[in-house]
Amino acid sequence: MTQLLHLVFGGELVDPSSTEFKNLDDIHIVGMFPDYQSAHDAWKAEAQRTVDNAHMRYFISHLHRLIDEDAEASATKQLG
Repeated sequence: MTQLLHLVFGGELVDPSSTEFKNLDDIHIVGMFPDYQSAHDAWKAEAQRTVDNAHMRYFISHLHRLIDEDAEASATKQLG
């Protein structure tokens, strides 16, 4: 079975319509998850917890896409 790693993180944005964080030192790392469903559950919990702050936003990053050496558009292949 292929591991599909997902990182859930978030923080306060400069503007709610952008993805620029106000302070990188304050980014909240929720955790890494072995599948999308568990990452989505964690993301949803944090998003709901911070729903009253329009500048707070959480994201799911598909880490497996960054480390997939066999993928044609793999970021690690482009560096090498």
